[in-house]
Amino acid sequence: MKPPDLILASRSPRRKELLALTGLPFSIFPVDTAEIFNPQMGIEENVAEIALLKASAAWDLLDEKRELAVVIGADTLVAMDGAILAKPSGYDDAFRMLQALQNRSHEVHTGFALRHATGTHIECVTTGVTFEPMSDNEIRHYLDFAQPFDKAGSYGIQDPVMACYVRKIEGCYYNVVGLPLSRLCLALKRCIPESF
Repeated sequence: MKPPDLILASRSPRRKELLALTGLPFSIFPVDTAEIFNPQMGIEENVAEIALLKASAAWDLLDEKRELAVVIGADTLVAMDGAILAKPSGYDDAFRMLQALQNRSHEVHTGFALRHATGTHIECVTTGVTFEPMSDNEIRHYLDFAQPFDKAGSYGIQDPVMACYVRKIEGCYYNVVGLPLSRLCLALKRCIPESF
């Protein structure tokens, strides 16, 4: 029997690189969905719901072969003291976010969802991150070097330069990059055990 086709419903190059670390063959099928935060739900519920919307949107667009597919959707949010730090609107917004994060702890929440013929799996993983202090000049140097304006919280933990300021990580490193690989693989083993 042919193993299911694994599909990543994302255009994120970081998620593509992370999923490749599993050694599983997969294809990319990005979709456009509204990432609307529901104030009636908590952060973890919101990020899991957005991931499910992405997976479901891709699933619904597949042809009759979708019975053989497993679709992965994911979304990442950065939060500090209960406030969400989304993707910055520009340089000044990114600078302000990084000023707020220095010498502080914050949480990175990544929700992921699997859609397949026999059901759905939804999960959110949270990782704590603590930064060392950054001077204004160090923040400007990082922003000029890495241009992290497409990243929640205005930083990429995997970026050169930023590595100099990560004091502590509590939880999954890959979750901060964009996919909690160990939890994702556990979920995949349940729905496609023949691939492992």
